[in-house]
Amino acid sequence: MQPAFAPPPNRQGLQITDPIESVRFALYTPEQSPLRASDPADFRFPVDAAVELETNRVEIPKNTGIYIRTQGGTLTENFSVTDGSTTVPPGAYNLELNTAPMKLYLAVESGVSIEARNQSIILNFDEKTPLRVGARSFHEQPAGTITISDQIEDVMRAVSLFGSALKTTSPERSFPTLRGHPPLIEYGDEFSAPDGIERPDTGVTLVLPRERAVTYAATPLACYLGAKVVPGEYPRLVADEFERSLTSSTGFEHAVANTLRQVFFLDCLTRTEGYYRVELHERKQVEPLVDLDFAALYEASFTERLEAYLSIPFETLEPYIPDWHLTTDVVPTSDNVKCLPFVANDLSLVRCPPKPTTRTVRSQPKPLSEFYRSDFVRGGDDAGSVNDIVQPDPSESIEHAWIGDGYPLGSNKTTIESCRRRIERTAPDDSNIQIHVVCNDEQMKEEGIVNESYGFRDFLEFDVDISYDLTTDELAELFAQPIDFVHYIGHVDDQGIQCSDGYLDAKTLDTVRTRAFLLNACRSYEQGMALVETGSQGGVVTLSEIANVSATKVGRALARLLNIGFSLRTGLEIAKNEILTGYRYITVGDGGMALVQCESGCPMHLRVEHRQDDLFEVDIVAYSSRTHGIGCLFHPYFDEERTQYLNSGVLDSWVVSKETLSEYLDCGVLPITTGNGLYWSDKITVDCLDSSS
Repeated sequence: MQPAFAPPPNRQGLQITDPIESVRFALYTPEQSPLRASDPADFRFPVDAAVELETNRVEIPKNTGIYIRTQGGTLTENFSVTDGSTTVPPGAYNLELNTAPMKLYLAVESGVSIEARNQSIILNFDEKTPLRVGARSFHEQPAGTITISDQIEDVMRAVSLFGSALKTTSPERSFPTLRGHPPLIEYGDEFSAPDGIERPDTGVTLVLPRERAVTYAATPLACYLGAKVVPGEYPRLVADEFERSLTSSTGFEHAVANTLRQVFFLDCLTRTEGYYRVELHERKQVEPLVDLDFAALYEASFTERLEAYLSIPFETLEPYIPDWHLTTDVVPTSDNVKCLPFVANDLSLVRCPPKPTTRTVRSQPKPLSEFYRSDFVRGGDDAGSVNDIVQPDPSESIEHAWIGDGYPLGSNKTTIESCRRRIERTAPDDSNIQIHVVCNDEQMKEEGIVNESYGFRDFLEFDVDISYDLTTDELAELFAQPIDFVHYIGHVDDQGIQCSDGYLDAKTLDTVRTRAFLLNACRSYEQGMALVETGSQGGVVTLSEIANVSATKVGRALARLLNIGFSLRTGLEIAKNEILTGYRYITVGDGGMALVQCESGCPMHLRVEHRQDDLFEVDIVAYSSRTHGIGCLFHPYFDEERTQYLNSGVLDSWVVSKETLSEYLDCGVLPITTGNGLYWSDKITVDCLDSSS
């Protein structure tokens, strides 16, 4: 389903809607122009649908950078909000907006002036003129399904075709929108692949031992390099006459992960010589340390570029490579081969742990002033122990997922079925985001105010309902509705989810259409997993008893984080830091899903520390998302500099004045962490941050 165009409901102009991602964006004009269909092929970059209107002025109702290119693709101007204004002479231009919730291009033949004004960007043309608008959804679909037998050689042949999803083999493939989704994998009698799924001719081969764990761990690298995967005695990368061992003192998985990180990172630096000539922070840091001619590398062949990249010691680059966004532990069973297209699409680092080890989750002390969300808290040190909870090895990435048996402590338990629901999602019945808060305990009704944390945002409306004391039939009926998010507050025990007339066991449900959920109750992991297995895409659950005050803090924080575009996984990472026992919350299913697009492109939060007088030290932490994945650019807008950053992890630290920080906090709703906890930019002043930090 393609993006749709219509006049906005309350003003003149154009509203663009992506029905699959449930997002909207508007461009306002002085008067309403008739909308005419336009040919998407007329745009320099790929778009799914296009429309034409006539106007002399466009208001973009948010701050955004704009790339201005000629029709031939040459970058003429890179407008930043900190520029204030800029003008280009009459000509034929393509304008690319940086932070829209879909890829958005404007084509016009005119002189163009751009001005930042009151949290909006104004485009003025020389006169009333035709304006073509093209949109491309961030939603990606695999090109087909590869059938394999259970032989490891067939797995290697399938992974060899993952590179078919690359939309380019240039360094620009480090942008997530130019990588595409690899084909799916299913089992059959013999190997077969649909016509048209072909590996790009990159000249790269990965030689790997005939082992599932080795092949699984190498999959994202093979996909990104468009490499052919073949069996061999020892693991190595071969590119024409160049060869590199994939063994190291820290093991094969580290060697593969570091190779992927290094090649990807240097692609991000090299692409600044192409269509996106930006001042990149990471390039400024690295360029003096390496003997690389980035302009020549951009024009070099794939294998020449790869050899030059890998000539640099990883240790030289490591301090400057952004924190990787995701590590996925994949238990190397034959069935888990079906998850490989999704971890490759995520560009996740992959580890293959042996048989999971279990541990006991020990119950927290029970303060006299609190009660637990459980009707059967047992005494003793081993209260609440669970035998199927696993403890993954620590990872250095921002997020962590687990594909295999057991429930991973402090992580995201992902399933193949929930991965597939990413691509099976269809347009919702209602374009509004449907949220339902359920409070099924009299003593917890105060927490029902979390419904106030789900609110209205420009271009995207939330319908929020709240119910108290639902019966088992009513709760079952609610889960059967196509609701975007159910926030349950109450009790869960061995019988199921507590209702006013008994317990609903989610394992008995035939239909679950709720897209995502939070079961904010003790030991809710089995009930949450049952919802995922029956039809939900993902949710947040607990592994043990949770004190009521702690659960309320996490629930309220998570609600606000989801409301501003954080995914289940990244939102929980911040929310659970509100309490010492936050590791007992995990995501199940597709933890990377988000209810809404983040208005700033990628979610971020600030870490603020008061230095002295009117000065504050501010760290910006950025998170890649499903729509703005790793490799996207981020402009912090903290000063007059035009420098941009790669969007994963702690971007940098700035020392700023009270006035500068106050202006920044006025730009939107942001989570802020200080030494004393979590705050919100729309609920706290800089003076309060001064005292809290």
